Amino acid sequence: MSAIRDILKNVPLPKMLKVRQDFDDSKVVDVPKELHKGLSRPDISDTVKPGMRIAITCGSRGIDNYALIIKELVDFCKSKAAHPFIVPAMGSHGGAKATGQLQICKSLGVSEEYCGCPIHSSMEIIEVGRSDEGHPVFIDKFAAKADGIIVVNRIKGHTGFSGSYESGLMKMLAIGLGKQYGASVTHQAGYGHMPLLIHLFGKCIIQNTNIMFAVGLIDNAYDKTCRIAVMKGGEIEREEPKLLEESRAHMARLLPEYADALIVDWMGKNISGAGMDGNITGRSSSPFFKKTNFKAGKLAVLNLTNESFGNMHGVGNADVISKRIFDKASLEATYPNSITSTTLKADAIPVMMPNDKLAIQCAIKTSNCEDENNPQVIRIKNTLQIAEIWVSEAMVARVSGIKGMTVIGEPEDWGFDAEGNLLDLER
Repeated sequence: MSAIRDILKNVPLPKMLKVRQDFDDSKVVDVPKELHKGLSRPDISDTVKPGMRIAITCGSRGIDNYALIIKELVDFCKSKAAHPFIVPAMGSHGGAKATGQLQICKSLGVSEEYCGCPIHSSMEIIEVGRSDEGHPVFIDKFAAKADGIIVVNRIKGHTGFSGSYESGLMKMLAIGLGKQYGASVTHQAGYGHMPLLIHLFGKCIIQNTNIMFAVGLIDNAYDKTCRIAVMKGGEIEREEPKLLEESRAHMARLLPEYADALIVDWMGKNISGAGMDGNITGRSSSPFFKKTNFKAGKLAVLNLTNESFGNMHGVGNADVISKRIFDKASLEATYPNSITSTTLKADAIPVMMPNDKLAIQCAIKTSNCEDENNPQVIRIKNTLQIAEIWVSEAMVARVSGIKGMTVIGEPEDWGFDAEGNLLDLER
């Protein structure tokens, strides 16, 4: 790599300042109380009967209060003498393996010990009906054989397509409970058809199984629960599009709207299905992705979360990565996502640099910035946590004029170790 080091060694790294981005921070203070307010509706509460075997879904995302909410649902079912259990509803995640999906549940804090009920993880599926267009629709075998199903998921914009149903309850039914098959079939026609297929498959599952009720979660801009919406299964089709619009209004974003280089410390499946939320970075592998307000000349990513278990899906949306992402990754865990979704570019390996410093320098060097000595650079921890970000000195004047942004730190050097990696990126 000596030639590469020679090319990049003189690329100056700007001093960085910490900046606060202010958004609406309203949140649910007492999560169990708010959840039980919805569960107390007679038409919700009365769906749970003594002796029923009830499947409660668990997705693959790191969602605020997720394990707590699932545990409360387990306790609620038990209080009515029902027999709840948890089923992973993750499509092809976890390497499309039952053991991998069980491992993801545990990484989210959703364990048998904490929740107080069994977790039944399987990739086997059972046909439950046909969509309005004649597609055979399958769901997880344990959920299909249960007396009832409770769906729990966060509702938010997707990183690959736009529609009335994006990431949320309908998607968890069609793709999450559909396992590898559901994920494959709904993706096969491409992201342009995803909103329709998710709707058709989800509707078929609601009509042909006992979806007792659903819990839709909305996060505020700080990744904290700000809304818990409990609805009957038959209300999902009508209510979810409204909740999606509400979710969009709460979504955080990078207020500066442009940078020569965006540096992302961490990517991972526990952060976003695409490793990094394209609604934040402005990057997606899908031509059907709804454009955001932010654009970066180049995007560099430096590390992969341990909670991803080697799945670096979405890495192809970066321009440059630190080699340690590849070293920590498992192609066996990664490729099922891009093959299933048909977006192979999402897992294409970007330019790899041997350390963080060279990755950052490469991003700046190739960003076509007007002044390489004073590049406009933004650094974020990940796409979930952007309340505090770092900006280069060249951005201070612009940031100071943006409503909702406040400079709260002094200029600092990046802080690399002897290997050229950032000291604050190890854990």
